[in-house]
Amino acid sequence: MNLFGGTIQTLGNSLDYATQKNKVIANNIANVDTPGYKAKQAVFKDILHNELSGSFQAKRTHPRHIEFDSSGRSPFRVVTDRNATYNHNGNSVDIDKEMSELAKNQLYYQAVVDRMNGKLRGLETVIKGGR
Repeated sequence: MNLFGGTIQTLGNSLDYATQKNKVIANNIANVDTPGYKAKQAVFKDILHNELSGSFQAKRTHPRHIEFDSSGRSPFRVVTDRNATYNHNGNSVDIDKEMSELAKNQLYYQAVVDRMNGKLRGLETVIKGGR
């Protein structure tokens, strides 16, 4: 039984992405002074764009709905830009950029958690009969 039309699963996937992105950012920050370290990045938008511009097949229950791939594979991945170098030691970590990304990701994570809590509170209200 799907109580929220896939919303909880989508929010869960969003939390997975934010968690993975946080790990990547933390790893970059931890290696800010490591000679030759290349910064990594968790990407999702590029993969979404590639899927939508390619042979994207969606099951539609309504003409205005798009159902995303439910194959279980991760919709994001971690990539390394091997060509960038910002420091004299070959390191490509920009600490200001990483701290900014960390703050944005924390806001995103909290927004998703708040939305999931709202969905679960709605279910609780229904179960209790509106009290």
